[in-house]
Amino acid sequence: MSQEISPRGTYLKVADAVRSQIEANPNMTELPAAADVMRDHGVSRGVALRAFSALRDAGVAEPVPGGRWRVLRSSDHADRRPLADRIAEMFVNDELKVGQPFPSASELSKRFGVARPTVAKVLNKFEAAGLLSESRQGKPRTVRALPDREERPEP
Repeated sequence: MSQEISPRGTYLKVADAVRSQIEANPNMTELPAAADVMRDHGVSRGVALRAFSALRDAGVAEPVPGGRWRVLRSSDHADRRPLADRIAEMFVNDELKVGQPFPSASELSKRFGVARPTVAKVLNKFEAAGLLSESRQGKPRTVRALPDREERPEP
């Protein structure tokens, strides 16, 4: 990459080049390593990381644990909202009522494709907020309250 100053920004040019690589290779699942981008484009680590951030903002890539970045395709329809929001939405979508059993952490981990301990943390927060009953071995949690609305007795 030339050293002349660009009104558009060097990191955006690098981001466009990486985006072109992604579009040219439908099997590409990860962005190149920052070191590879630095070497191929003659830029600093900061510029490479800003390019990755620009790709994230454009919905083309997302960071994954370990410092790598995953390519997002338009065919990826994964719900990227926080797990707590997706589970809270179940109260409405599944038409849960106070006193009904709530799905187990194992069932929820399969439903949302995440680890059971991750689900357990969210369920513990719902318990602390008073939405779910306490977890006990062999006994399912039950709905104690509904989020964002008052429970009214039925006529």
